[in-house]
Amino acid sequence: MKVDQAVNLADLKRLARRHAPRAIFDFIEGGADDEIGLATNRLAFERLRFVPRYLVDTSVRSQAASLFGVDYSAPFGIGPTGLNGLYRPGADLSLAAAAYEASIPFVMSNCSVASIEDAVRLAPGVTCFQLYGTRDRSIMMNALHRVADLGVKTLFYTVDVPSHSKRERNFRSGFGIPVRLKPWYFAEALLHPRWIWEYLSSGGIPKMSNMLLPEETARTSALDIARCFAREVTDPSQTWQDLETIRRVWGGKLVVKGVLHPDDARRSVDMGADGLLISNHGARQLDRAPSAIEMLPAIRACIDPKVPLMVDGGVSRGADVIAALCLGASFVFVGRATLYGAVAGRQRGVARAIAILKDEIDRLMVQIGCTSVDQFGPHLLSEAVRSPTV
Repeated sequence: MKVDQAVNLADLKRLARRHAPRAIFDFIEGGADDEIGLATNRLAFERLRFVPRYLVDTSVRSQAASLFGVDYSAPFGIGPTGLNGLYRPGADLSLAAAAYEASIPFVMSNCSVASIEDAVRLAPGVTCFQLYGTRDRSIMMNALHRVADLGVKTLFYTVDVPSHSKRERNFRSGFGIPVRLKPWYFAEALLHPRWIWEYLSSGGIPKMSNMLLPEETARTSALDIARCFAREVTDPSQTWQDLETIRRVWGGKLVVKGVLHPDDARRSVDMGADGLLISNHGARQLDRAPSAIEMLPAIRACIDPKVPLMVDGGVSRGADVIAALCLGASFVFVGRATLYGAVAGRQRGVARAIAILKDEIDRLMVQIGCTSVDQFGPHLLSEAVRSPTV
């Protein structure tokens, strides 16, 4: 099967698994501890049911949505995922280019391989940046000024990585810093000659281009940068004062990414956040955290309706996007969904993932009698319809 023949995102996932060695794919796919969180994210969506509405003229439909005053072709975008260039050379820019072509937002990761400069050149107007806090605050501030100088309008400040999580798939494979693959995983990697050829021909271990160290030179190795990243971004000393500092320095739109508690959501907005990305980090940090979609209604209830709420985690169907919007989200971000496409087929694969989601959204809009995204709401879900108050 080729990426253009993929019927759903699960097909792209299978193609990505076929391309990448087991240890690499496990890093993309895995979660923390028992991986309860991965199931939690999916089950939260799967339990939701739409009640169809018929005899409605839905012959003309639009998925157009806006975020922070920018108009997009769909109510979802590509969220930040790190080390993409390790999975497949050029994957970061494949994501950026496909997002630009589809007119949806793209959030570049602080630990991407390609640089934010290249992403902005390739995808102007749709590229945002995700920032991690660092133990050495100067690293964080340097990144902040660098991104601002490029004219990036929106910053996603990630707050949910105070410590390293226990990602047991990586422990078993030896995928870490440095990489020390166990014999079985090394042998399995030999079954993926195309990945090996691309990895070697692109120079081997890629550098994280957005992680600039104060003492970095052209001779600083990719491994040194990776070690620094692993040491710097897991910072239990981060506090609300750091958010206050970022808000003072950053002049563009500021999104706090990783909040799940309504009190944290309220406080973030009170301190100047322009929006929130409700997230459990793709179930990669706290295994027994609730899903974003579970916490969305409670957070929406306590936040000014004018403040955009975004969600991510577990989105694998267009129906998931609509469900999130029905529960109060303003926008949805996907991570693994488009990353599968990038690993499977570079930009064409990402474009296919976006097309699949758009097609599924369009088909469901017809079934539930909606012609635009502003018509989505809890009234379309079975729990609300069955409520005696309706």
